[in-house]
Amino acid sequence: MSANNSYGTILIRDNTPLPAGLAVESEFFLPGWRVARNLDGYELARKIEDAKWNYFYLAGVTRTMVLGREGPETMRRAVRRALPRLDWLKFNSLEITTVVSKRFLGIPFTSVAIHSRHIQQAIGLVPTKEFVLSIPAAAPIGEALTKPRVALNTSS
Repeated sequence: MSANNSYGTILIRDNTPLPAGLAVESEFFLPGWRVARNLDGYELARKIEDAKWNYFYLAGVTRTMVLGREGPETMRRAVRRALPRLDWLKFNSLEITTVVSKRFLGIPFTSVAIHSRHIQQAIGLVPTKEFVLSIPAAAPIGEALTKPRVALNTSS
């Protein structure tokens, strides 16, 4: 990942299924995550859509701020700081959408905005299997109907 081109950087979770015939050059970024080389979100989306798969862009942004100038190590610290807020979603890709480097009283800091993305073959958005298994099951219909209910009537 180039320090001059962090906007639009795509991170893909390790072991993410990709369409057959789609080779994405990537390199290690953080444990469990790889950064796509020579591709931004738009280019990767076109390649995935050409393979008849879907690449979802999820609403809602996660922002984080770290000390330091814009660069690879600063981006790693920013993503590492944002991952606990994004990991519960269990989507398999992230896009760095905004990077702003500023100074306050001579101290450099970088503000980063990250969006969740998801690569899958199905047209409906389905998070990873672990997320679906962590959702509590609904009560069986028969059980819900057999529980006694108390009605409260008031009159004036």
